[in-house]
Amino acid sequence: MSSETRVVTTRTGLQAAHATLRGGQRRAVVMTMGALHEGHAELIRRARSTVGDDGQVTVTVFVNPSQFTDADDLARYPRTLDADVVICARESADVVFAPSVDVVYPGGSPDVTVDPGALGTVLEGAVRPGHFRGVLTVVHKLMRMTDPDLALFGDKDYQQLVLIRRMVRDLDMDVEVVGVPTVRAADGLALSSRNSRLSAPERDLAAVVPQALEAGATRARLGGSAAEVTRAAQALFDENQVRTDYVVVTDPDLAPFAGSGDARLLVAATVGTTRLTDNTGLVLGATT
Repeated sequence: MSSETRVVTTRTGLQAAHATLRGGQRRAVVMTMGALHEGHAELIRRARSTVGDDGQVTVTVFVNPSQFTDADDLARYPRTLDADVVICARESADVVFAPSVDVVYPGGSPDVTVDPGALGTVLEGAVRPGHFRGVLTVVHKLMRMTDPDLALFGDKDYQQLVLIRRMVRDLDMDVEVVGVPTVRAADGLALSSRNSRLSAPERDLAAVVPQALEAGATRARLGGSAAEVTRAAQALFDENQVRTDYVVVTDPDLAPFAGSGDARLLVAATVGTTRLTDNTGLVLGATT
């Protein structure tokens, strides 16, 4: 581990930073779009504890234009690099890689991209067409540039996590993908860079998202079916007049759920103009 966090913006700078790593030591990457919060800090801490003091932790900070389907959303996305570097240094990251768009896409928008397949067209993919093509393409590029032994991603963006694991498996990439549990505020709301867009009343209303997940999870613990779980969660949104894009139970790999066993409840809701996504694990078909 280096004595201070090094900020680099070019591929050659990244290569020079990585050259300080001695043979046999492990390298971890945490990929972000900046506006870091305690959830990102937990990813960096987990990366550091996994690779040890002698390993290397790289944090990428890159607002990827190819995964935005709304130009206004891209323009509004918070950019706070100086504050991000402070968090990275506090959590003992070795390198912050903060490239420009020209560095990541030197030839402009790429003709060859990573196709997410059918899973990329449902849930978030149905609401944001092309989003996961952009996500997987930039993750693939950043993995090639940072050359990690392991990459850590939060469970909050669960569909993204499942797709990244699938890409790594299907393309024979020698990277271990580690999912890290969602970090939440005191009222249960999942930490997200987008939460900063919520007004004070909207922030209070946003607590309905974790409350709906808990309502669904409670119904599951009482032996409810997948349909009963989704109805219990949806009822909370309806009571609070919060619009949802989906409230759905799937299996852990996001295939349609059938029968009993491990499952995932995923929700997407809009509070004000801010879209919030969240999820939780369930076990269906068993009573306590």
